[in-house]
Amino acid sequence: MVVAEVPKLASAAEYFFKIGAEGKRFRPTVLLLMATAIDAPILRPLPDTTVDTLPMELRTRQQCVAEITEMIHVASLLHDDVLDDADTRRGVGSLNFVMGNKLAVLAGDFLLSRACVALASLKNTEVVSLLARVVEHLVTGETMQMTTTSEQRCSMEYYMQKTYYKTASLISNSCKAIALLAGQTAEVAMLAYDYGKNLGLAFQLIDDVLDFTGTSASLGKGSLSDISHGIITAPILFAIEEFPELRSIVDRGFDNPTNVDLALEYLGKSKGIERTRELATMHANLASAAIDSLPESDDENVLKSRRALVELTQRVITRTK
Repeated sequence: MVVAEVPKLASAAEYFFKIGAEGKRFRPTVLLLMATAIDAPILRPLPDTTVDTLPMELRTRQQCVAEITEMIHVASLLHDDVLDDADTRRGVGSLNFVMGNKLAVLAGDFLLSRACVALASLKNTEVVSLLARVVEHLVTGETMQMTTTSEQRCSMEYYMQKTYYKTASLISNSCKAIALLAGQTAEVAMLAYDYGKNLGLAFQLIDDVLDFTGTSASLGKGSLSDISHGIITAPILFAIEEFPELRSIVDRGFDNPTNVDLALEYLGKSKGIERTRELATMHANLASAAIDSLPESDDENVLKSRRALVELTQRVITRTK
């Protein structure tokens, strides 16, 4: 799906799909498990799509959603790296670093256009609308991050909304798309959405913790890339609740390394990391509860996939990278 006519564009578009740079493939894994987890013999036959073409086999269509989701995700990484002027990604040089900003932007655009073509081939307007909204959310979230007032930077509510747009919207809406393609009830589609949303939020909250701690549990061992870019995340927001004087340091910005050290000192004294982990655990438990609320099934494959989805909620909060 990412093959292009022009060799330069082709190698750029394929860059993060090659073995070694393909990442965890977390989203497609979740979506394919979800496809099996909601598989119920009821509600068939599926509503007819179009008369002139036989509908693609359901599993193939759901796999297509997983492919589209990964393409949207990678496109957003390419564009984010340009905006952040990043030089590494997934342990290799970032595309903008290796091939320049222009090609990285065009490769992201190309992946999004390929995702659109694939999306259209599903011939399901509700699914098209869901995933189109996701792309809008990615842009909205990134813009929210770039253009904050001092008030918004220190607001937990603003931060969670931005996190939903930037991270959780893609996985929640694609989980919902998987259920809609299967002709599932609105209730099941909503449970799939709730699973994705809460898993996505838990995932990002742990990312925020790891940015400070890295693979060890001690502070300052992470890359500190958020705070050095002036991005305020949950651990610091919780620390401000405990130590309001940290707010003035945050307002001064983090161009000065002394301010970063001061903020880390406050974070170390506070329960910021602990409370962020607790919030992530709460969202992981909500995701797990959504799976437990799915209609009962005695199909072993269905149950196995549900167990895997529940286990993923725990892996997300216990991971160290």
